[in-house]
Amino acid sequence: MPIKEGLPKVFPKTTTLIVGNLPLPEKAFDKNRRQYRSNQILASIQSCDPQKEVDRILGVVDVDIFVPDLNFVFGEATFPGKAALISLWRLKPEFSGEPANVKLLAERSVKEAIHEVGHTLGLKHCTRSSCVMFFSNSIFDTDRKQRLFCDECYLQAAIAIDCLK
Repeated sequence: MPIKEGLPKVFPKTTTLIVGNLPLPEKAFDKNRRQYRSNQILASIQSCDPQKEVDRILGVVDVDIFVPDLNFVFGEATFPGKAALISLWRLKPEFSGEPANVKLLAERSVKEAIHEVGHTLGLKHCTRSSCVMFFSNSIFDTDRKQRLFCDECYLQAAIAIDCLK
């Protein structure tokens, strides 16, 4: 999985447990919107009790997720905290009517995973559109940004990681 390879490159001092195939809480599904409440799924990730010591837990789902007041989100995280969530649903090129592209999906999923793990460290959204911490209002924003932090966000992440160790 590209996320397992991509996260350690950006967070070499942070151990992240990546959990796929999460059981989705029934109460998370909103029948009117036909989407899942990301905060409900995030709560179930927070309750995971891994057998080994980890710094972060990242849940990966393949359903459409949302938060109130937004049509959708690519992910959510505890801020700051230990748990993060990303959804592959809208990251897939097929969602936008494009042909399937495994490489593009991998790139998008790694960016969103880095972004959400960044939130667990207390990083806020960045105003620089190329920074991985830039808020993705659309898939175009995700495609435009890099896998990397800008200098300011990198410094904040490094300080947070050192403070947590």
